[in-house]
Amino acid sequence: MKIIVIGAVAGGTSAAAKARRNNDSAEITIYEKDQDISYSGCGLPYFIGGKVSSIMELTPRTTEFFKSKYNIDIHIRHEVLKIDIPTKTLVIKNLESGAVFNDRYDKLIISTGAQAFVPPIKGIDNDNVFFLRNVQDALAIKSFIDNHHPQTAVVVGTGFIGFEVMESLMENNIKVTLVERAGKLTPNLDEDMSQYLETMLIKKEIPVLKNANVVEATNTGVVLEDGTVIDSDMIIVATGVKPNVALAKEAGLLLGVTGAIRVDERMMTIDTDIYACGDCIETWSAITKRPHYRPLGSTANKTGRICGDNITGGNVLYPGNLSTGIFKVFDISVASTGLSETEAINLGFDIEISHNIKPNLPGYLGGQEMLIKGIADRTTKKILGVQIIGHEGVDKRLDVFVTLITYGATVDEIFNLDLGYAPPFSTTKDPVHYTGMILDNAINKGRKLITPQSLKKN
Repeated sequence: MKIIVIGAVAGGTSAAAKARRNNDSAEITIYEKDQDISYSGCGLPYFIGGKVSSIMELTPRTTEFFKSKYNIDIHIRHEVLKIDIPTKTLVIKNLESGAVFNDRYDKLIISTGAQAFVPPIKGIDNDNVFFLRNVQDALAIKSFIDNHHPQTAVVVGTGFIGFEVMESLMENNIKVTLVERAGKLTPNLDEDMSQYLETMLIKKEIPVLKNANVVEATNTGVVLEDGTVIDSDMIIVATGVKPNVALAKEAGLLLGVTGAIRVDERMMTIDTDIYACGDCIETWSAITKRPHYRPLGSTANKTGRICGDNITGGNVLYPGNLSTGIFKVFDISVASTGLSETEAINLGFDIEISHNIKPNLPGYLGGQEMLIKGIADRTTKKILGVQIIGHEGVDKRLDVFVTLITYGATVDEIFNLDLGYAPPFSTTKDPVHYTGMILDNAINKGRKLITPQSLKKN
């Protein structure tokens, strides 16, 4: 059996490695149009900030590594131009030599990833404007900093990458202004939690502009839609990504409602010999089973492994995801999982909301407050989603809530969790326990909660 994989970053290499573990005799080939493979995209901002000293730490695996360990042939700087499904043939261009040739597959895995969303900004191709999607982007940003010594920067967008790049630039003593087109920061947070985060950033004297649309980038700054000019030596555009699906679409494969490649639970497309994984596919909510697009490195690795297993005779099913995300900006940790309040309301859930502020540790050991927002379904009494902003220990609580939501825990069960306790790790009743107690009191004992919305009305 001849397996060809298009794309050699997280999903593609995971798929190929799993396929090899299942099948010693298959011929496995990967074509990658970039020159870097199997790199840690999530680590790129930390290279820019100097926390990662060498880019080689983020690109530890080479084509030679995959050949020697897995007997997988990876051809970098090779772009697949066309997929001909009836003949199971690929048209491939060697980007170094310009030569074009064909290759034939028995099974095909598409892992073409995502590409940066490019907003309609005049001057976006200027030399001082950057995106951050791959290793070469990170090297270009680092080179610009080292060679031009910028004093100011504008970061457009307040998603994970926007905040992480902002911190990395400030590590280089660059003054940064955050510009967000929407009326709140961070797409995965509800407005009340976004406001809490914004307040924390303002206390750190970080300029934040909301409802601000950049229409032009120049060599000396950006121009907003209302005519405001912000001086800036460099501009980072972090306005999100979109799935790289042109190849699949041209081949006649079905795209989902999000514009990404539609796959089933086994990562199979509408063609039984073609699978897809990673940031180019449409996944779905583990809670509602509705399709959504959630490009994350963790999801790419999981779907890649499922792809490689099923394409070599396995039967592993993907259950969907909770859109779990976490990032750190300075000493602030921001996390979310499951449905937001807005999503739950739009989907018709009858919800209860709790806001719980408790320290991660006892005060006598320097505990710091974290804010946990819990969203629960009044009908089933199950947790639907959680958002957390704090300092140390946010990741620990997030993962507990992920597990609770995954296995359908009800609010009354949370208090009885036998969580690990000692003063260096938590309070006697953990913040997780308190969230369960508050929601249990509200749903099962009729104790009405005060919400930010009700306070505004009064």
